[in-house]
Amino acid sequence: MRSTSTYLPFRRAAVIGAGTMGAQIAAHLANAGVEVLLLDLAAPEGNEPRALVKKRLKAVTKLKPNPFFTKAVHGRISCGTIEHDLEKIADAEWIVEAVIERLDIKRTLLEQVEMHASPGSIVSSNTSGIPIHALVSGRSLEFRQHFLGTHFFNPPRYLSLLEVVAHADTRPDVLDKIGWYARIHLGKDVVQANDVPYFIANRIGIYGMAGVIEQFASGAYTIEEIDTLTGPLVGRPKSGTFRTADVVGLDVMQLVCENLYESVPEDESRVRFRVPEVLKKLVANGALGAKSGAGFYRKEGRKIRSLNLSSGQYEDPAPLNLGDLGRIKAAGALRHRLVALFEDEGRAGGFFRKTMLDGMAYAARRIGEITDSPARVDRGMCSGFGWKMGPFETWDAIGFARVREAMVKDGITLPEWVLDMPDDASFYINRPLRVYFPSRGEYVAEDRPADERSLASIKLDSGKDLWSNEESGLIDLGDGVALFEFRSKACTLGFNVISGLFAAIDYIENNPNLHGLVIGNEGSHFSVGANLAEMAGAVQSGEFGKIDQYIARFQSAMQRVHYARKPVVVAAHQRALGGGCELIMACPNPVAAAETYAGLVELGVGLIPAGTGSMRFAAKASKENQGYYDSNLLPGVMKYFETVAKATVSMGAEEARDLGFLPGHACIVMNSARRFHVAKHEVLRLSNQGYRPPVPAQIRVLGRPGAAALSTAVYQLHQGRFISDYDLYLAKKLAYVFTGGDLSGTQEVSESYLLDLEREVFLGLLGQPKTQERIAGLLKTNRPIRN
Repeated sequence: MRSTSTYLPFRRAAVIGAGTMGAQIAAHLANAGVEVLLLDLAAPEGNEPRALVKKRLKAVTKLKPNPFFTKAVHGRISCGTIEHDLEKIADAEWIVEAVIERLDIKRTLLEQVEMHASPGSIVSSNTSGIPIHALVSGRSLEFRQHFLGTHFFNPPRYLSLLEVVAHADTRPDVLDKIGWYARIHLGKDVVQANDVPYFIANRIGIYGMAGVIEQFASGAYTIEEIDTLTGPLVGRPKSGTFRTADVVGLDVMQLVCENLYESVPEDESRVRFRVPEVLKKLVANGALGAKSGAGFYRKEGRKIRSLNLSSGQYEDPAPLNLGDLGRIKAAGALRHRLVALFEDEGRAGGFFRKTMLDGMAYAARRIGEITDSPARVDRGMCSGFGWKMGPFETWDAIGFARVREAMVKDGITLPEWVLDMPDDASFYINRPLRVYFPSRGEYVAEDRPADERSLASIKLDSGKDLWSNEESGLIDLGDGVALFEFRSKACTLGFNVISGLFAAIDYIENNPNLHGLVIGNEGSHFSVGANLAEMAGAVQSGEFGKIDQYIARFQSAMQRVHYARKPVVVAAHQRALGGGCELIMACPNPVAAAETYAGLVELGVGLIPAGTGSMRFAAKASKENQGYYDSNLLPGVMKYFETVAKATVSMGAEEARDLGFLPGHACIVMNSARRFHVAKHEVLRLSNQGYRPPVPAQIRVLGRPGAAALSTAVYQLHQGRFISDYDLYLAKKLAYVFTGGDLSGTQEVSESYLLDLEREVFLGLLGQPKTQERIAGLLKTNRPIRN
């Protein structure tokens, strides 16, 4: 959907059905600032009528990951019952039906909804597979014109796909408004699907899962082997196939397969949707997956055992018999791993070719039925199922002609449009990004809005970097704005990236044609901080002087960002930890995707924030206490001290703002794909209004009395055995820096004074054996250790 329209955002909505999906949809609407009425059936007689819906909403507040941005969002949802409060939907501008997946129940409810909904209000169904036209048969033309399908994926906050489905009578402006609102205000990747059973993502995804289960049922591969071959190795979620099925619920999967089989009599591959016997047997025995404690996997104490098909018992996993997977992993980027697996002559390659070729061909056969666009299939699978590449992107990555040749050789049925494509064809071509539409026989611009353009697409248009080094580059975003992209492994902030940051700001400030700079990247995460591997190597070599220089240069780079004479806007997303968080904190006007998880986690590796993070929090507490007595300073310092001492990571950008990692005026973008667009326009806004960089200020610190108060707080945690002896030692070092070091009492100090203190303590800790153990442990296991 490519809407460039601007509508009024919704203020009031109603969600009918407070099950897991309905309540989470209500939560995400509330995240977007909407006042939500959540309705469900009344509680059994003798109870307060709204007790059931309140109980279901409370259960959702305890889900992990959390469906709500912050606790404050809870208050935007009010509860009611269908029996007593349905007339209140007259106040709702958008009404979402999310009751049980049964056509008769949904149609009866929608008949009642029509009686109470206000004229012009939009009504949608969250059905995952029932054709939309069937739901509104018998409703008035006015109601049908304002009705459509809006299929959210679970969990709605975290999975970005929203399939929108119009039927014959849906007004184009209704479809357009929902698409616009969901994209801008709910952060959704909106994919329009045809009004057919199970739409796009579930149709393709369930077909693939059923095929993989067939491989298990044949006895050819174990559960662990299949999950290895359908997980991160091929760009799929780490849960693979069977862990995913257990989380979804085996009873749910059985029901979906049964419904699909009945709903698609014209599908040439309909037989695939017959419920596999192994799935029937598990469900019949009450093994429904994670919710029952057993499914394909069963957790027994600390052990996780899997189903052995031959014995019918849950057993310890057998060793993988998949050949040299290390060679496949060593191929590098995903597209290279896919090629390596396609060419592998062992069992891993055999499984990959059989399942991948089958799935890609099925997706091709569905073009024209579920959608006209291969790109929409790919987006559906990536945004709804968490794939890194959809079936047509995968096909292109391996090579169009060689994949088609393998399919023909294996007797796999292909549609005529695929057979007619030339050998040198592909589904996508670049400059600009275009996708092949079989119905038109030509390449058409992908239906992604301009404000969601990827950096890869921007770089294709802008040509070569304005400047670059080994791990970073400066890209022209147009309109007098450049972007500094760091491209290091895991987007760490090592020597080359920090040098690049200096060069980028110098370039911007010395170019009269540029208004300012955006800092960001398209990595899986914004940044996990400093390059610990570089630092560990320097420690082992005894090069502490080199580390001191690096930390001083890192601090200077953060200060350069903060005091740049032209606007510098950081565009953060996903994890921003350690030095990555310090980069956000250094930026006076950051932009953050709603799903930005920020934290100063240095204590976990036996260090303290020394890239201006400790100084920045001390300065923040001091500024917030201006005009008050010194006695009021301690609570603010304590708040930020505890955040760092506990290595707290925000569960989103809103909480990052509450914790102090983001300023109150930070721009939070619901749709992460729009962050570069919004950051660019923030640079232009700041420049056009006449940008003035911050003015350095003195920082009021508490001295030794304040440090004693902070140390007392963590001592209580130590006495309660919540933290180790070394954690206590680290917390006292942190308190020492937060309160200005060895000062007899409250006084004002400069930023550079605290930066020197940060660096001094950091270097001292780096020489401690327990800190070195923590760093080595993290580098080895990718998990913090406690010692």
